[in-house]
Amino acid sequence: MDLERRIDLVKAEPTEEIITEADLRTLLETKQRPVAYDGFEPSGLLHLGSGVMRAIKVQDMLRAKVDFILWIADWFGYINNKMGGNLEALKKTGEYFIEGWEACGVDMKKVRVLWTSDAVKDPEYWKGVIDVAKIVTVQRTIRASPTMGRQEEEMNYTARLLYPMMQVFDPFYFGADILQLGMDQRHATILSREIAPKLKKSTRVCVHHHLLAGLHGREAGRMGQEFAVEAKMSKSKPQTAIFIHDSKKEIEEKTSKAFCPEKTAEGNPILEICRYILFRKFESLEITRPKKFGGDVTFSSYAELEAEYRKGKLHPTDLKNAAAEHLDKILAPVRKHFEKGRAKELYEFVAKQQVTR
Repeated sequence: MDLERRIDLVKAEPTEEIITEADLRTLLETKQRPVAYDGFEPSGLLHLGSGVMRAIKVQDMLRAKVDFILWIADWFGYINNKMGGNLEALKKTGEYFIEGWEACGVDMKKVRVLWTSDAVKDPEYWKGVIDVAKIVTVQRTIRASPTMGRQEEEMNYTARLLYPMMQVFDPFYFGADILQLGMDQRHATILSREIAPKLKKSTRVCVHHHLLAGLHGREAGRMGQEFAVEAKMSKSKPQTAIFIHDSKKEIEEKTSKAFCPEKTAEGNPILEICRYILFRKFESLEITRPKKFGGDVTFSSYAELEAEYRKGKLHPTDLKNAAAEHLDKILAPVRKHFEKGRAKELYEFVAKQQVTR
């Protein structure tokens, strides 16, 4: 595979930002098998963003001949009091995540799964965290802390200051060249990139992916990064999320109630699902509708779909129905994966837990 094709795969949506593309090109030219990673607090059920869309991007990276690490950040969840701060529950949820990613299409034989609970047993890990903390001011640490989904005024416990220092050091600990995380994590990823020279490490490449909007949508005029974090699909806001276990009926009910203003693409979660998931999973999108409303129509690209929607030639109800139908095709085998064995046991355990922000 030539260099340009590899770069195209890394850039493919849902990738939203690369810092910098020049550094990415140099990395791919000089290192045969660079390493990328993404990290996850194991809490709650996986949804379209954390499950299906995450799997799409991991597979892009693998096809680009980039090795991938899935970092199960169970101790980060412990700091953040996820799953009631119960480490055993966090461990089980991490195991559930692994099952979920496999069900969503990640080739788990080609990725490495690493756990924070293993890293914390290593004195070198804590030495590295302290090395980071010695060169980062408290103010800069606090600015990096919204990676936890919290505002600065909520940073009222010292343990929460440890969180960003650990995250900033993580890629150096396990040797990740590419920090391939969501846009909500860029406070920490940029800090890792900035301090690399002070740690005598190579500069890391940041590849941030889009945050899939929750079904309540994004308000017009509030499209910046901070609002994108608040508006993203979240397991702590179940009414705004489509989970990988949702039945066809649940998918239909949720999409039917979703924010989807006529002729409007900005902040439209149904169009986002089409753009970042459906057109990545299907070569075309078929929409069934009565002849009196134009009859059946097939779109071969997202750009074509959006253009027709903006013109009012596609009604929100027809778009929602098509999205629900195609999502059910994607999630049907995922539901089947969790019908028996260890996967079923883990799903039932996580489903019973209380999800916190």
